[in-house]
Amino acid sequence: MKKSHPVDRRTFIGTTAATGLTAVSAKSYGRILGANDRLNIGFIGCGGIAANRRGAHLFELLKLYETENFEFVAMCDIWDQRAKAFRDAVKNAGSGNPDVIHDYHDLISRSDIDYVSIHTPEHWHAQMTIDSLDAGKHVYCEKPMTHKVTEAKSVLKKVKETGLTMQVGVQGMSDDSYISAHHAIREGKLGTVVQAQIDYVRNYYRTNYPDNLGPWRDKTIADNLPQPPDLDWESWLGPAPQRPWDPHRYFEWRNYRDYSGGVATDLFIHRLTRILKSCGLTEPKRAVGMGGIYLWPDGRELPDNFEMIVEYPAIDGITNGMTVYVLGTMANQYGNAHVIRGEKASLVFTKTGWQIISERERGKVLETHTKTGAENIGLHHKNHFDTIRGKAELNCPAELGYAGVLAVDMANESWFKGKVLEWDSQRGEVRES
Repeated sequence: MKKSHPVDRRTFIGTTAATGLTAVSAKSYGRILGANDRLNIGFIGCGGIAANRRGAHLFELLKLYETENFEFVAMCDIWDQRAKAFRDAVKNAGSGNPDVIHDYHDLISRSDIDYVSIHTPEHWHAQMTIDSLDAGKHVYCEKPMTHKVTEAKSVLKKVKETGLTMQVGVQGMSDDSYISAHHAIREGKLGTVVQAQIDYVRNYYRTNYPDNLGPWRDKTIADNLPQPPDLDWESWLGPAPQRPWDPHRYFEWRNYRDYSGGVATDLFIHRLTRILKSCGLTEPKRAVGMGGIYLWPDGRELPDNFEMIVEYPAIDGITNGMTVYVLGTMANQYGNAHVIRGEKASLVFTKTGWQIISERERGKVLETHTKTGAENIGLHHKNHFDTIRGKAELNCPAELGYAGVLAVDMANESWFKGKVLEWDSQRGEVRES
C-alpha cells in the first residue's frame, strides 16, 4: 500500500518543508485566470459530503458543468476505493476522466490544477489549506475552516500572504438574507443591537433514525470491522495522535475530539455564521459551552445536547456589546426563533427571508426581505468561481470562517474544561476566566 506523508504533531502548521513545496510561491506557481478561463479542480476527500449523498459537492457541481467552464482534473483520498468511485461517477456523467491520486501532496503539486476543494475530517483542514495556498491554489474548504483556534489564525495569515481566495463551506452564506440583514442593521433599523439567538435541533429518536444510535453512529460499523487493504489509516490520522486502526474513529469521526468538535463544528457553525455575518461580529470577549452526553453514553467524547453563549464587544454603529445564544439538541426538534434583537426592533429570519418587527408597536412589521440565492453547495462554488474571475466577492471568506472557529472552539473547550473562556485580543489567544 502506498503511503502518504504523515504529519508529525510538532510540525503541524507552520512549515511546508515536508511537502516539498517550500520553494514554490503562489505567485510563481499559480496560473493567472481571465474572466473566461477554465478552472481546473482537484478534490481532496471523496466520501461523505463530497459524494455520498444528495446535495454533495460532486452532484451539485455536475449540475454546473455545462455552464460554469471548469474541469474535474484529479481526485484524492487515502481510501483508494472512494477516489475511484468518485472518478467513475464523473466519467459516467460525461464530465471528464479525472486522475485518481492517493497523496494530496501529489495533487496540489500539479500545475494543471487551479482550484482545490477539501472535504476531509476537520483535523486535516488547516494543513491541507495552507499547503494548497502555498502551492498557488484557490481553496474551497468545508466547514469549519479549521479544527482549532490556533489553526484558524495560521490559515487566515496564509490567505492574506498569498492573495489567493478561500471560500469556507458554510453554504448558507450564498443566501443573501444575511448580507442584506447586515445592511439593515448597519442602517440602524433595529436601533442598538443587544442580543441574538438561533438553534440547530434534530431528533435522532424519530422515524428517520429507527435504530436510536444517536448522532454519527452507524449500526453497520462493528468493533472488529477490519481495515480495508487500500485504506491508509496512518495518513488519515495525520496530525492527530497515532493509534491502532479503529473503525469507529474512521467511520464515525465526528464523535471524537481528535478529529471534530461534534455538534458545535458540524451544525452550530452553520447557524452561528448567519449571526456573525448579519451583525459584523468577529472576535468575541468570552464564551461558555454547556450540555452533556445525556442520551448516548456509547464512548463518544462530544455532547449530544449542547448550548453556547458568546459575548461580543462593542461595534461602532451596531452594538455597545451583545450576546449570541445557540441552542442544540439531538433528541428534540422543537426549535427557537432565529432572531436578532435591537432596542427599537427585532429582525426575525423566516423560511423566505426576514422581517423587521417593531418593538414599540408590538407585532407591526416594518420591513420584509424576500431572499435570493439559497443554502446550496453549487451556488457556493459558483460564487467562488465568480470571485476568482473578478465578477463577485466571496460569500464566506476566510475572515468569516475564522470568526466562526473562534466561537465554536471556545465554546467546546469551555464545556470540556468546565470554565468560562476569554479571548485576549491583545495577545490573540484564548485564556481561562
